[in-house]
Amino acid sequence: MAARLSCPVASKQRMSASPVAAQESSVGLVVPQTLVVDEPLALQCGKVLPAYQLSYETYGTLNAARSNAVLICHALSGDHHAAGYHNTADKRPGWWDNCIGPGKPFDTNRFFVVCMNNLGGCGGSTGPAAINPQTGKPYGPDFPIVTVRDWVTTQQRLGLALGIERFAVVAGGSLGGMQALDWAISQSEHIAHAIVIAAAPKLSAQNIAFNEVARQAILADPDFHGGRYAEHLTKPRRGLMLARMLGHITYLSEAAMRSRFGRELREGRIGFGFDVEFQVESYLRHQGQSFVDRFDANTYLLMTKALDYFDPAAAFDGDLSRAFSGVTTRFLVLSFQRDWRFPPERSWEIVKALTDADCRVCAMELPGDLGHDDFLKADPAYHGVLQAYMERVARICL
Repeated sequence: MAARLSCPVASKQRMSASPVAAQESSVGLVVPQTLVVDEPLALQCGKVLPAYQLSYETYGTLNAARSNAVLICHALSGDHHAAGYHNTADKRPGWWDNCIGPGKPFDTNRFFVVCMNNLGGCGGSTGPAAINPQTGKPYGPDFPIVTVRDWVTTQQRLGLALGIERFAVVAGGSLGGMQALDWAISQSEHIAHAIVIAAAPKLSAQNIAFNEVARQAILADPDFHGGRYAEHLTKPRRGLMLARMLGHITYLSEAAMRSRFGRELREGRIGFGFDVEFQVESYLRHQGQSFVDRFDANTYLLMTKALDYFDPAAAFDGDLSRAFSGVTTRFLVLSFQRDWRFPPERSWEIVKALTDADCRVCAMELPGDLGHDDFLKADPAYHGVLQAYMERVARICL
């Protein structure tokens, strides 16, 4: 594989000056890195990318035996910045910082943790917002549809470029959990353990419907311009905002919404109009507006399609256990009781298929009050399960 690694390093002066770097439980300041791949990539959709780049971050140190590597797969709106801070002014760390770092479940004193922005993303990896070398303009709608299997292929290429032939663990929640499943199915010899959190073996019709409504909100925005909004120096802000608001509703349980907001009025009284009146309305609008500033609409379309298409049992006449036949990977499957987007019964479908295929699996349904977003929460019981499992991984792999 023809690939070039670009690995900028933070200066010692910058690191020592950072209060976040000094926190014992944080990985501190991190610098995104880039893998440039000159080898063509044949995608499942039938198209070929002649070259591409992948943005990623690493935390911890790869041991001499190269046996302590952990791959973290992000969900729909995530990226490669899973832990630490990019600069001293950052108020929020990476999206899974509560799980990655010294003494945390993915302990960077013991494990070398890698997180990559998926192909088609907007966090530095080649995607719709990147420049198409054939036109000199952003790919926009010309960027091909990508799948979970395509992501696994590129993640393996990144691993090989880093000198990793076999990951001790591939882990992720939601869409990230689906990637962990596909790793075990398609690359079983290159993954010892898969940690699958708040995921499903395939989307339900209801979930596909939510994704379609979100896509239509983007496509119907007059600023979408057929996906070529960058050429018009604009973006479909209203459509992307609505898509995020809809998605966010599905990430929270009814109990969480009730306890956080109830029917609380923002100004303490009804205004008899269509402005923001309830606190939940204010919250959703804030979530939508902040999302527009950091995410690309074409990428959102791609990611939701990848979710829709994921169905490893399809190649086996709908029999998921056959998809796991011969898989040697060990599994931890976790779900959350109040997650109605990917409810626990979907995780138990995965567990049944694994046991029917004689795979080794641990599974637990955890309490939680947030809903689907519980997989991002720093809950002691949840983290305790992850930590205990990673202790087992350390005994086996290190």
